[in-house]
Amino acid sequence: MQVSVESTSALERRMTVGVPVERIETEVNKRLQQTARKAKVAGFRPGKVPMSVIRQRYEDAARQEALGDLIQATFYEAVVEQKLNPAGSPAVEPKAFEKGKDLEYVATFEVFPEFQVTGLETIAIERLQADVADADLDNMLEILRKQNTRFEVVERAAENGDQLNIDFAGKIDGEAFAGGSATGSQLVLGSGRMIPGFEDALVGAKAGDVRVIKPVFPEDYQNLDLAGKTAEFTVTVNSVSAPQLPELNDEFFAQFGVKEGGLEGFRAEVRKNMERELRQAIKSKVKNQVMDGLLAANPIEVPKSLIGNEVNRLRVQAVQQFGGNIKPEQLPAELFEEQAKRRVVLGLIVAEVVKQFELKPDDARVREMIQEMASAYQEPEQVVAWYYKNDQQMNEVRSVVLEEQVVDTVLQKANVTDKSVSYEEAVKPVEAPQAA
Repeated sequence: MQVSVESTSALERRMTVGVPVERIETEVNKRLQQTARKAKVAGFRPGKVPMSVIRQRYEDAARQEALGDLIQATFYEAVVEQKLNPAGSPAVEPKAFEKGKDLEYVATFEVFPEFQVTGLETIAIERLQADVADADLDNMLEILRKQNTRFEVVERAAENGDQLNIDFAGKIDGEAFAGGSATGSQLVLGSGRMIPGFEDALVGAKAGDVRVIKPVFPEDYQNLDLAGKTAEFTVTVNSVSAPQLPELNDEFFAQFGVKEGGLEGFRAEVRKNMERELRQAIKSKVKNQVMDGLLAANPIEVPKSLIGNEVNRLRVQAVQQFGGNIKPEQLPAELFEEQAKRRVVLGLIVAEVVKQFELKPDDARVREMIQEMASAYQEPEQVVAWYYKNDQQMNEVRSVVLEEQVVDTVLQKANVTDKSVSYEEAVKPVEAPQAA
């Protein structure tokens, strides 16, 4: 087998492979002999069909099959011989493809980049330090109460925070428009669910009132046909209900799975959950900084085929998340290219860190992570046992742990400063950068 390789770009290779005719004929004959043992030809018993008849009837198909298998097999042999690491499938173009002659084909493909991860000491990390203060815990209890607010009908004028049951019909220039009417709609005043001016106009209304309000649709309203236009809504108030916060009692605690310990037991459980959220938030922010730092310190070119594969995965995820009657390939690739490239580059860099520093998943950390996740459930022992019986889930946890070990490795060499902040600031999501 003759092999020659040409570099057509930093990552693209053009490999020419020559396969001797003897190897081709051996593979063709092997297939014809297999066919002869089971071929059914009129006038001949199975297994007794003359080879000349078999060859006449089946040689073309056998040759096509043999050539396809040979290209696949010799491509693999050639890249091993040349010590190449292909990324994605090759584009194969036959150069010589005639019976009785050597096979020659050209395979064009990309290879994985070869690089060393450097610049770890240039990465700057700000690591947040925070605790769950009693005031943070008190605030969380109020949030939980508000999330479980009940509304009770009252005989008074509506205030912000009240829930109104309303019927409304909207018109623009005297004509009704799609989505502008509803019956028995529940609306909490001050929620911002309706367009600006709608909810404000209902403050002070009582059950049985009919109000005509004329709010203006925002210029950037999602429905361009309505954007910037003044509407006229006739609103009938059916009822006014005031918010009632639940008491911090055993009935309320039981909704969150706390059946013993009263208020102190509930506070202890909420604090434990807040501390777990705090740890995860700090860890996530440190990890994001580490990954950003690795990207900045190690600009590498990556195969287009890997980015294309990642784009396709993101398309599928988008369709699964948002639904709708759309096929993944109908979504524009450019919507996902930046995210796909980041994922691919980070994947290669992280894999290289694992290789350079000879990292392996720490079994103790794997178990600690599983126990941490299981602690959020009422039967944590059963959750731990389930993980250890599920190979796929265990492999996912090991991957996360290995990524954490990569972060720890970077932190040992990076420029790390600690910053004390409040619980609220520590758990606040990082805002995505605005597009220019």
